[in-house]
Amino acid sequence: MRQVAIYGKGGIGKSTTTQNLTAALSVLGKKIMQIGCDPKADSTRMLMGGKRQHSVLDTLREEGNVELEDVLETGFNGIRCVESGGPEPGVGCAGRGIITSIGLLENLGAYTDDLDYVFYDVLGDVVCGGFAMPIREGKAQEIYIVASGEMMAMYAANNICKGIQKFAETGGTRLGGIICNSRSVLREEELLQAFAERLGTQLIQFIPRDTIVQQAEIRKQTVIQYAPDSTQAQAYFSLAKNIDNNKMFVIPKPLDFDELEELMIEWGIVE
Repeated sequence: MRQVAIYGKGGIGKSTTTQNLTAALSVLGKKIMQIGCDPKADSTRMLMGGKRQHSVLDTLREEGNVELEDVLETGFNGIRCVESGGPEPGVGCAGRGIITSIGLLENLGAYTDDLDYVFYDVLGDVVCGGFAMPIREGKAQEIYIVASGEMMAMYAANNICKGIQKFAETGGTRLGGIICNSRSVLREEELLQAFAERLGTQLIQFIPRDTIVQQAEIRKQTVIQYAPDSTQAQAYFSLAKNIDNNKMFVIPKPLDFDELEELMIEWGIVE
């Protein structure tokens, strides 16, 4: 069983990318569990036909006890879907909620031997010990970072690499690559290629920007379901195959801020 965490700046498209990735892997014959690690509990909605799942923490608060069937549901093509949820707004720590949820799922036997992959879709960048938990405690052996050619997306990706570097030796976690979820930035693919190389990793897939993603989400589906023969779906299938066949796992070498700015200038200015 490969345990994979998807990180990236808030709003960069982690959940959309992760759902399309897991949908593609399931079509390729893989057995998947996807765990949403975000208080919004919206990581699996497209896999569930738009249904908002009852989260682990909501169930724990309301029932005082959690059974696996209360929080684990089957979505598109047999993908097992779980949402960790979070505390009530303004109360408690969402990071602690991730720690509690994953511990409960382990105790309830969610991690079965027939699974090929477990994916953690994790909120934001690594600024909190709870959100860093899949890295810190080695729950996820592989990290993929969703980024774009925008400065703050790359800044967040670089921060995440600092977290991976910090906990790599104790937890055994490694970076598997950068996923570019395009924002149609000038020379974006070349910029992300150069960024990945500077980090010591690879650009594992470039995902183009396409309105078909929004059209699929309006219909409460992934692109894999809505338009499996589209160019966009093929990009997600390519990502799935690249991750499935990936052998390049590294401890990244984060850049300092000046180096990051210089890289942006080098690729962002057109003479």
